[in-house]
Amino acid sequence: MSIPLPGFEDVGRLRGGGGPDGREGRTPRHGAAAGPEGRARRELAPGAVHVPGWLSLAEQRELVSACRDWARGPVPIRHTRLPRGGVMSVQTVCIGWHWQPYAYRRTADDVNGARVAEFPDWLVALGRRALVDAYQDASAGDDYTPDTALINFYDGEAKLGMHQDKEERSSAPVVSLSIGDTCVFRLGNTETRTKPYTDIELASGDLFVFGGPSRFVYHGVPKVYPGTGDPATGLTAGRLNITMRVTGLT
Repeated sequence: MSIPLPGFEDVGRLRGGGGPDGREGRTPRHGAAAGPEGRARRELAPGAVHVPGWLSLAEQRELVSACRDWARGPVPIRHTRLPRGGVMSVQTVCIGWHWQPYAYRRTADDVNGARVAEFPDWLVALGRRALVDAYQDASAGDDYTPDTALINFYDGEAKLGMHQDKEERSSAPVVSLSIGDTCVFRLGNTETRTKPYTDIELASGDLFVFGGPSRFVYHGVPKVYPGTGDPATGLTAGRLNITMRVTGLT
């Protein structure tokens, strides 16, 4: 790791679990995040769907544990350096394929040259279930086989500028999962980084899917609300965001 991660440095694993498959429990909300009550599924734009409180507390703990393992290697989590010399404020680790601005590779040539961890089958299953629930269509996940995920860790000061996810050679939906502190998520349009855009809050356990006409929208995270997460997730500070994608690469 480039630096210790507040709230993310203690490596631990839930007993008896190979992947997040339990549905018991719900994460209490704090601060900016209002609770599942009154936070209903919402389609912000065609193909862009927000499902609050989708992950159970047990699933969130399992994902935090898995992300800690990935953050240690074989390619450790790092602040990504951009081609013009800038450094991203979020810290990122990849599985399946390594994202290096602005392309995917099997090996992390900008970090340590190692091949990234494999994309696990249980995460494929979770991505498929996410599409079924987001689109309320039992067949929505049938052909969905994500093969990469970017795991971003945000401390209280981290942000993510408006950008498009367009390095993939596939128009399959992006599945985004949030754990920890609540953030402001900005969903824009497909033409420009500026307005029109819509700001919503993504809280711990929330699912966001963007596909179809919204697959290549500009989006970003202008703010994180420190201290709004639930330590019962296993994350005592900061925000984890897991985005599953289909690269279309072989």
